[in-house]
Amino acid sequence: MIMGKKGVPVVKRSLLSWVLPGNIKLQVAIVCVISVTVFARVFPLEMQKRIVNEAINLRKIDLLFTYCALYLAAVVLAGMLKYLINVLQVFISQRTLAKMRKDLYSHILTLPLSFFRKTGSGLVVSSLVKEVAAAGDFVGMALGVPITSIFTLLAFAVYLFILNPWLAILSLSIYPFILLIVPLLQRKANQANKRRVDATRTLSNKITESIAGIHEVHGNGAYDLENRKFGKLVDHLLKIRIVWGMWRFGVKSTNNFFINLSPFLIFMLGGYLTIKGRLELGALVAFLSAQERLYGPWKELISFYQLYQDASVGYKKSMEYFDVPVEHEIRPRDRKPYELKGDIDVKDLSFITEDGIRLIEGVNFSLKAGEHFALVGFSGSGKSTLAQCVGQLYKYSRGHVLIGRKEVSDLTKSDIVKNVGIIAQAPFIFDGTIRENLLYSYASMMDQDAEGKDGSMPQLDDLIEVIQQTGVFPDILRFGLNTILDPEQYRDLGPIINRVRQNFQREFGESLAEYVEFFDENKYLYFSNILENLIFGTPNKESFAISRLPRNKYFLDFLDDADLTRPLLSLGAELSRQSVDILGNLPPEKAFFEQSPVRPEELDPLKDLLERLQGRRLHQLSDQDRERLLGLALRFVPGRHKMVGLPTMLEELILEGRAMFRERITRDNPGAVTFFDISRYIYSQTILNNILFGKPKTQKQEAQEKIYQSIIRLLIEEDLLERIVEIGMEFQVGTKGDRLSGGQRQKIAIARAFLKAPRILIMDEATSALDNASQARIQNQLDTKFRENTTVIAVVHRLDITRNYDKVAVMKAGKILEMGHHDELIEKKGIFYELVSGKRG
Repeated sequence: MIMGKKGVPVVKRSLLSWVLPGNIKLQVAIVCVISVTVFARVFPLEMQKRIVNEAINLRKIDLLFTYCALYLAAVVLAGMLKYLINVLQVFISQRTLAKMRKDLYSHILTLPLSFFRKTGSGLVVSSLVKEVAAAGDFVGMALGVPITSIFTLLAFAVYLFILNPWLAILSLSIYPFILLIVPLLQRKANQANKRRVDATRTLSNKITESIAGIHEVHGNGAYDLENRKFGKLVDHLLKIRIVWGMWRFGVKSTNNFFINLSPFLIFMLGGYLTIKGRLELGALVAFLSAQERLYGPWKELISFYQLYQDASVGYKKSMEYFDVPVEHEIRPRDRKPYELKGDIDVKDLSFITEDGIRLIEGVNFSLKAGEHFALVGFSGSGKSTLAQCVGQLYKYSRGHVLIGRKEVSDLTKSDIVKNVGIIAQAPFIFDGTIRENLLYSYASMMDQDAEGKDGSMPQLDDLIEVIQQTGVFPDILRFGLNTILDPEQYRDLGPIINRVRQNFQREFGESLAEYVEFFDENKYLYFSNILENLIFGTPNKESFAISRLPRNKYFLDFLDDADLTRPLLSLGAELSRQSVDILGNLPPEKAFFEQSPVRPEELDPLKDLLERLQGRRLHQLSDQDRERLLGLALRFVPGRHKMVGLPTMLEELILEGRAMFRERITRDNPGAVTFFDISRYIYSQTILNNILFGKPKTQKQEAQEKIYQSIIRLLIEEDLLERIVEIGMEFQVGTKGDRLSGGQRQKIAIARAFLKAPRILIMDEATSALDNASQARIQNQLDTKFRENTTVIAVVHRLDITRNYDKVAVMKAGKILEMGHHDELIEKKGIFYELVSGKRG
């Protein structure tokens, strides 16, 4: 629980409680600056009066210049001080907003899982990002705006009374009416604003739900259904916002009406007094100016009042919604986290949901430290719920769960984190690197142990050991090999990888020739596209990217000079004809287009192009059509796109053009292209491409495996393997790990739990996304490394591996019906025997 001043939880703090704590010095500074600012605002009024009555009326130029200079100085000073006040307010508001978000976010993370089952992530995002923003803005202005406005109003009012008491009374008489009417209108606006906040949260939840379930939307073609749901929510919010806006602008319009009424009254009475000689003209001018300037601070005060009301509504709504008590203390008080033994005792355990549904009822079992316990049973039998109760993810309703003779419900989260590792069936992978995800559990354990922050994080050898144990090592190695290195960060690697490249070609050049086409400056590369053959390198500038070259004037001029334009256009036209003829009526699936450079979305435009081409010459085509044909030809890879052969004449022209292009681009635009050079590391290519110095001829698994095994051997010889794996660990996994496969995500989740080496390991169908070989690898680790040191509770989906467990429990309807060793349960020929033999569904 995050506490504010005097131990008050963040969700219990009022909005006003954020104004002074941590900001007292800055708020005092604002008040001091305001006192000078108010004087600088009133002073020009006196100068106006003197300019009219003394300088102009008496025709004194020196006084005119003096008073005008003083007027200007006061205006400049007031502007500078106002800017300083705004800067201080912004600093206070943003610092408070950051603190408010951090404290609320920290509190939300500690809320029980049951809270998140009924709360969408959209609501949490909306509260943290949007709704508390107005509260932060208010805190910054909480003292500065009202004090500035009130002091300025008082100063102007006093000055008005000095000029003429009767005019001052008349001028100020409208404000009591404003103070009476505006709060009534604002109350209506607040009611509408509360409805707006609720409707906005509902809309945010709907958006989050649709994005999270986008696979189901696409899979079911439910676009119209989702649009109708979203449309109803948007229309509901529209009506609420219109009503809210009407009341808000009603407040402003009412205020404006009374403010604009005041000059009318002044003109009537002040004009009369001036005509009768009872009021100086300069005094009337100063009075009108002062009265007009009353509107500025009054308007600021009204705007501040509305901001306070809006901020209060959003802030109160957010804090009330998240005002949910945490189920367990986060950290122990006055002690270190317990180091518990691995024995577990579960006695008469029951778990009942808020709706009264009994998910677990009367469960009993005991495990000695180091024993492995398998939970099996029917779907919905309570296996996962039982495991999560043991791991303190759910707070059980009745009974006891004892770990090392300590009641789980009485333990802090730090105690659990210190001793228990949990692997979910669908593990969550956080946005960031593989390394960060591997260290996630270990780093969290160290954070929870305030006494244990000695910086002893796992080293590279530890990480490599655990990724080998879980079978994710080859994947991370591939990520490393497919990395494009930063030349500044990895300058030292270039010469070493060049040496690996030379050894690779010397030792495996002949044996792998059927799988790899090595780069040769004097030969045409049939597994590279025409552009790569032509420039024999990779572009460094965006203007030379393959998508832009068909309209790059420099490149087009080169093609004309090299006599390549017409042959390439002809090739593009032939590729278009063949692709349309062969693929025109096939589904737009990637597999059908592997032998053509044409993409599925290009088929229809190509059909139109071919119709335009009938009866016309290539040179008569529009620039857009020529660009399309040229781009198609430049993407053509003869070794893969076999529906059209590469003309011999074009091949010869490209080889001749290769040298010509290199000479020309080196002269005219050096650095635009990195040319393939076997003696230099190519930083625009991946590590793998640098080692191969060529292109694979096939994507078959057998060929890929031979290539990788050859490279691994050379990396080991150069003592470079671990370095490449370390680079692979910096691979960015994407949001929710979406750049990883399901198996890779599960292996990384298992690896991060293994790295933690907990005394108790809870696995909730943790290998469900893995193939048989990977599952066997994980099970072997459990049977060896974790056999005596770690107590394992595993929800198992494959019954054949239960023979490796010391105890097996069969669950149904929240109860354990059978328990014992695998062989015992088979001999008993009860429910477990029926499950294994498939006699029950």
